[in-house]
Amino acid sequence: MTVKKVVIVGGVAGGMSAATRLRRRSESTEIVVFDRGPYVSFANCGLPYHLGGEIADRSKLIVQSPERLRAVFNLDVRPNSEVTAIDRAARQVVVTDRNTGRVYREDYEHLILSPGAAPVVPPLPGIDRPGHFTLRTIPDMDGILAWVRSRDAKTACVVGGGYIGVEAAEQLQHLGLSVTLVEALRQILRPFDPEMVEPVHQELRSHGVELRLGHAVAGFEAAGESEQTLASVVTLKNGTRVPADVVILALGVRPETTLAAESGLEIGPARGIQVDEYLRTSDPHVWAVGDAIEVTHGVTKRPSLLALAGPANRQGRLVADNIIGPKKAYPGTLGTAIVRVFGLTAACTGANEELLRAADIPFAAVHLHPNQHAGYFPGAKPIALKLLYSPESGAVLGAQAVGPDGADKRIDVFATAIRAGMTVDDVADVELCYAPPYGSAKDPVNLAGMAAQNTRAGLVESVHWHELTGFDPTESLVLDVRDAKERDGGAIPGSVHIPLGELRHRLAELPKDKLILAHCASGQRSYNACRLLAQHGFRCRNLSGSYKTWTAGTSFQTTID
Repeated sequence: MTVKKVVIVGGVAGGMSAATRLRRRSESTEIVVFDRGPYVSFANCGLPYHLGGEIADRSKLIVQSPERLRAVFNLDVRPNSEVTAIDRAARQVVVTDRNTGRVYREDYEHLILSPGAAPVVPPLPGIDRPGHFTLRTIPDMDGILAWVRSRDAKTACVVGGGYIGVEAAEQLQHLGLSVTLVEALRQILRPFDPEMVEPVHQELRSHGVELRLGHAVAGFEAAGESEQTLASVVTLKNGTRVPADVVILALGVRPETTLAAESGLEIGPARGIQVDEYLRTSDPHVWAVGDAIEVTHGVTKRPSLLALAGPANRQGRLVADNIIGPKKAYPGTLGTAIVRVFGLTAACTGANEELLRAADIPFAAVHLHPNQHAGYFPGAKPIALKLLYSPESGAVLGAQAVGPDGADKRIDVFATAIRAGMTVDDVADVELCYAPPYGSAKDPVNLAGMAAQNTRAGLVESVHWHELTGFDPTESLVLDVRDAKERDGGAIPGSVHIPLGELRHRLAELPKDKLILAHCASGQRSYNACRLLAQHGFRCRNLSGSYKTWTAGTSFQTTID
């Protein structure tokens, strides 16, 4: 298909991926890229890491210059050029050159919208005080560093516990500031379930980051007589005051839909630009990609806003192919994401419990704590791993992993499994590379699938950490099958202790008229205990994830400010 001219509004991930793919598909197409900012191709996800000095060279964040894009791809890239209107009838965009103020029109045959998303800045009292910053662009990053260095800032308050907020908190601490992170929800990192994110809370606290969870910001004020601050005192709705020399507003992002809405394009129920399966808007000559659009969630199948660089890049590539042809449908977005928090990595894919409940999707869960590689090889460290699946079909619905090493590759496998429509049976049998420094003969991915298989086959019933308090002690008994030294480090209140190695010879000590709720440290030994007890006529359930998951979950419940 011959395409004469394509105009792209917005660069970075989606827009530049579309532009370069278009050129690779068609040498004859005229391609014009407008971006209202000075940088059309930069590493948005790398910005926090320049704050703390991990990416020392600022120029490394600028992926491509307009001159380089013209030389290599023959692209007409125009930075500092804002598209202010779309004349759909004439197939033209109205452009303002922000350097000169000149306003002009540009024709298009096909138009790709990649305006991205803007940081949420709610109308709170004092939010526009000096020393307040968002972190979305290179100028944002430059402004933060200039403020911190020129004023010798000592304290920072990060408002918002999403990925950017957590990364900013980590990097500001690396920079030597005393950091407080404020989040209105009872947890940071909302895509994770509470018991999975609690180790991340503990990691932040262990590195000196103060958490204020479950309390929204009321406003920002000047310092009182006994307070010292270069920016603001962040006031919370519970009355807490947090003086800060610099304030980072990381309250999430909102899709940039103004241009699309004003031109009459459809906006979807999640308030993003509505596109069809080919990423085409309600106008057949206008396409849209990236953080501004609604996507279909790969598990819940609901319209969703998922601002992630990976999907934006792939959408840009796909829309270029769909313009040239033949067309191919976008498969949806799983929300696969990862964040490093000091010595921990947290990764997730698919849906968590909150999303599954909201979509009325039945699910079951297994928790486990396998080592990232063979336990006998030096440096073995456990991963907290959670698998969510359909109890009826066994389809993988979501997974979360937290640990010092190995979380990333396990979640990548689960993301692939969801995309391929695999079940827990498939996951249990998937063949993954193994050598002692890298994994185990039964990889954590396999073990999660096997645990789900055992539950679906009726070999064991599970109980979860938050359900223990719902059992009547006159009708149930919590059985701890760990060794004595492990129990000395802490125990579930009211539990009975019989080490697994002694259990077979001490069955008479257990009542057959009560439900036995067995646990060990992570779930493997208590599964063995349940199998033993079931074959001796006892009713038994295995505490999924056992003492480690129970500790994380109950710690989450008791450490909220």
